[in-house]
Amino acid sequence: MEYIDNLPAMDLMRSEKMTCVQLIIPVESAHRAISYLGELGLLQFRELNADKSPFQRTFVNQVKRCAEMSRKLRFFKDQISKAGLLISGHPGMQPDLELEELEIRLAEHEHELIEMNSNSEKLQQTYNELLEFKMVLQKAGSFLVPGKSPAVAEEVELDENIHSSDDYADTASLLEQEMRGTPVQSGVRCMCGIICKSKALKFERMLFRATRGNLLFNQAPTDVYISDPTSSEMVEKTVFVVFFSGEQARMKILKICEAFAANCYPVPEEINKQRQIIKEVSSRLAELEATLDAGMRHRNKALADVAFHLTRWMNLVRREKAVYDTLNMLNFDVTKKCLVGEGWCPISEKSQIQEALQRATFHSNSQVGVIFHAMDSVESPPTYFKTNHFTNSFQEIVDAYGVAGYQEANPAVYTVVTFPFLFAVMFGDWGHGICLLMLALFLIAREGKLSLQKLGSFMEMLFGGRYVILLMALFSIYCGLIYNEFFSVPFHIFGQSAYKCRDATCSDSSTAGLVKFRDPYPFGVDPSWRGSRSELPFLNSLKMKMSILLGVVQMNLGILLSYFNARFFSNSVDIRYQFLPQIIFLNSLFGYLSLLIIIKWCTGSRADLYHVMIYMFLSPFEDLGENELFWGQRPLQILLLLLAMVAVPWMLFPKPFILKKLHSERFQGRMYGILHSTEMDLDVEPDSARQLHHEDFNFSEIFVHQLIHSIEFVLGAVSNTASYLRLWALSLAHSELSTVFYEKVLLLAWGCYIFRYENLVIRLVGLAVFAFATAFILLMMESLSAFLHALRLHWVEFQNKFYHGDGYKFKPFSFAILTDEDD
Repeated sequence: MEYIDNLPAMDLMRSEKMTCVQLIIPVESAHRAISYLGELGLLQFRELNADKSPFQRTFVNQVKRCAEMSRKLRFFKDQISKAGLLISGHPGMQPDLELEELEIRLAEHEHELIEMNSNSEKLQQTYNELLEFKMVLQKAGSFLVPGKSPAVAEEVELDENIHSSDDYADTASLLEQEMRGTPVQSGVRCMCGIICKSKALKFERMLFRATRGNLLFNQAPTDVYISDPTSSEMVEKTVFVVFFSGEQARMKILKICEAFAANCYPVPEEINKQRQIIKEVSSRLAELEATLDAGMRHRNKALADVAFHLTRWMNLVRREKAVYDTLNMLNFDVTKKCLVGEGWCPISEKSQIQEALQRATFHSNSQVGVIFHAMDSVESPPTYFKTNHFTNSFQEIVDAYGVAGYQEANPAVYTVVTFPFLFAVMFGDWGHGICLLMLALFLIAREGKLSLQKLGSFMEMLFGGRYVILLMALFSIYCGLIYNEFFSVPFHIFGQSAYKCRDATCSDSSTAGLVKFRDPYPFGVDPSWRGSRSELPFLNSLKMKMSILLGVVQMNLGILLSYFNARFFSNSVDIRYQFLPQIIFLNSLFGYLSLLIIIKWCTGSRADLYHVMIYMFLSPFEDLGENELFWGQRPLQILLLLLAMVAVPWMLFPKPFILKKLHSERFQGRMYGILHSTEMDLDVEPDSARQLHHEDFNFSEIFVHQLIHSIEFVLGAVSNTASYLRLWALSLAHSELSTVFYEKVLLLAWGCYIFRYENLVIRLVGLAVFAFATAFILLMMESLSAFLHALRLHWVEFQNKFYHGDGYKFKPFSFAILTDEDD
């Protein structure tokens, strides 16, 4: 035991040692001190103002200002994105900018941009209206002047009153009257306008019903898409001309036009007036185009200037808001003119934090330094593991189940190896492993570029797990070499087969067997097993027994880690009444089964292990007969069965009663806790971490919990061992699927001598189908299935033996983490 205690500690085996600290910061240096701590990212602040609403806190006005600046920056970002401009990711070296100066600049830019947008919208709306009017003049002329095509209409410009149709409607005359030259007044009027083509049919029907058919409706589609003045969307429109009679009909038509968002424009019946208006409209359109282009260039120039500084401004505002949010978590002492804060930090990093606080005091020209000291706390400290690019993804796999308690044994240390290995046991094919390896190497080679890009959710998941994929690929190649499968095809890589044909008909392996004539194949499965009539029984037996061995080893590792947890926390009760009965129970049954498997492999015995294990419970005193693997097996089985039966009550009853006894002794004066002085108790803040909370001991609750835990372990020992058989099942499924795709698709198109397809197209189609099936079914779906099953084996079968996962992550105040989350 002394040797174990003297071993150097692993970096990831236990979380970093944490300490609760208190900071007393003068007001004049508070902002700079918090900023320096944010750059360092090693201190997690506690919320000391939980009873106050956000609007009752000290720095609420500063937070509001930062939120308003964030809104303006989001507005700029949206406008830059709509304009199709790029935001500078690295603005380069620029002078420092104060928050007040930035606030003024943002207000100026926003006012300027809003004014430019407003002017641009007005001009664009006028331009769209003129363009519509031009189309109406061109198309409606053909209905008002017989024999005139809209193409004759020339480009024009409109005078100011383009919407007032009273001048034309009151003086307009019908074409027939003009042709006859008789100025006879008629009650027939016309109304011209433009409407979306999708609404034209409904519009015509509504007009017909509203006027009881007393109208003449003509329409002509526009040649180009026109921007709608109200929605600014490019739509296909139709010009219409309605002939009607009476003021009442006119009012109805106007209301229907308004309901259908149809725009009406005045079109005179006289050709000279039409030509004159067309010229005016064309001239006005040309002027507006030049004005809009100049305004767009000016707007883009202003947006480009903002885009160059936008990333830096957003980072500055984000940091300032985070600083003030953190300051709001501290207690503000008006009399002492200081802020009091509490938090957690790693013990090994205290010197860096003290150095940062000293720099903050010096740079803020404060006469009083920041007081930084450790304090006692009854709260469990946060869990903090120092990870790198390689170990971080494995730690995330463990944390997805639950964050380790403070100083609890970390499963990620073993998950780095066991997770990709169990995946490879189910995915073993060195051809498929090479494909995964190429993907992993690609992601690692482009690590620098991909880390700076904004990826989709799927690609981000792949990139984050690039090192997991790398190890899964390497272990898949290793297991594939053991299974001797390359896209389901065996190869004689490590020498010749140990088997040869029994006779000349051996080529038909389904009817004639093979005989062994030399030493066993040196590594992995002999390639001669592939295609033989005993292939499936042999591989099933091999993989099933291997799955049980791997499962028992990993479960024993989990129970062993529970011992190291109990020893680390000096919990002798868990060692004596939890670890010992659990290790005895598991190995009395399934450890013994693993021993039988290894002995059977080494001796070549034909003993039926199913029979041995079943009758170990049903008839433990019965003679084993031909199923006996070694001398003294029957007495050993009886002993192991008795040990398993004793382990269950050993695990269930002693622990609750011993805990009750220890609790009663503690409060009878036989065991003494830490005595606190009266001065210490009086100094305790209301929300301070020093407050102690005592919980009553509930024996019935403890006993029920132990009962549930014992039943779970006993039943789980059986179900978890059976669960490891998924290694065999998925490995078999992967191998059979790969064989089907190879033999029924690729060989059928390329190498089948029965059908003899000589057509190149058929061969290429067969190759494409095989590649598609391999990529999307075997490499994607099967790899995802194996990944999820390996995840289940670690979360349930392995971690439930020792891992509580009831801790919480160390989340320091850090500008780096803040930037990553926002990106």
